[in-house]
Amino acid sequence: MGTFTATRAAADFPVFEASGAGILCRAFGVIAVSAAPAAADIYQMCRLPKGAVVLGGFFYADDLDTGVETLDMDVGWAANGAEAADPDGLGNFGVLTGDAVIGYKPEVGTLLPLAGVLLTAGSQAFTKETIIQVVANVVAATFAAGNMTVVVDYIVP
Repeated sequence: MGTFTATRAAADFPVFEASGAGILCRAFGVIAVSAAPAAADIYQMCRLPKGAVVLGGFFYADDLDTGVETLDMDVGWAANGAEAADPDGLGNFGVLTGDAVIGYKPEVGTLLPLAGVLLTAGSQAFTKETIIQVVANVVAATFAAGNMTVVVDYIVP
């Protein structure tokens, strides 16, 4: 198990602070995946400010597993001292096929809307600064290097 940190998730990267309540903000992180993810690898993608309420977002990735896919990755958050960690709180996506989908995503790769608690509760609030992360559950059958991106839409009420 390893932990990989995108530039925008680094401890010294400044977290955006909105200058008014209810302004829609966007945090994102991009990381190059140059080696096959091992089970339980953590990719820290971006940080959300104290008080952030997540409303939506997306998970994007190149086709990191070609052929008969087995790569399983989830999007969630790390423990922040108030809210417990939930490794798949924003998406338990199952195996990432990377297949093109006519009329939705004509290229190979992954494009998935964040889900998890957003579907069951409507939003997710954080009382402290929080790291959004991707966790590998099952390794790739045939790994191919590429980029992975998480985009998180949130407000600070």
